[in-house]
Amino acid sequence: MKSVGIFEAKNRFSELVAEVERGETVLLTRNGRPVAELIPAAIDGTKAASAMEWILSRRWDLRGLSTRELIDQGRRF
Repeated sequence: MKSVGIFEAKNRFSELVAEVERGETVLLTRNGRPVAELIPAAIDGTKAASAMEWILSRRWDLRGLSTRELIDQGRRF
């Protein structure tokens, strides 16, 4: 994995994106500390599709509360 400072990444952004398109991962750092990663996008969408399948296959126990009641409860905290 390649590590690049934010300032350098700003100046070489197109080049870094080209590397990511080739399958590389680029770690962006600020003052030597990791802050973000540039990773290739999932083209086929299989991860998103499997995540949605998992979410939709579950029965969620909302303890008899409606979505609105859950939202209102969250605002109290």
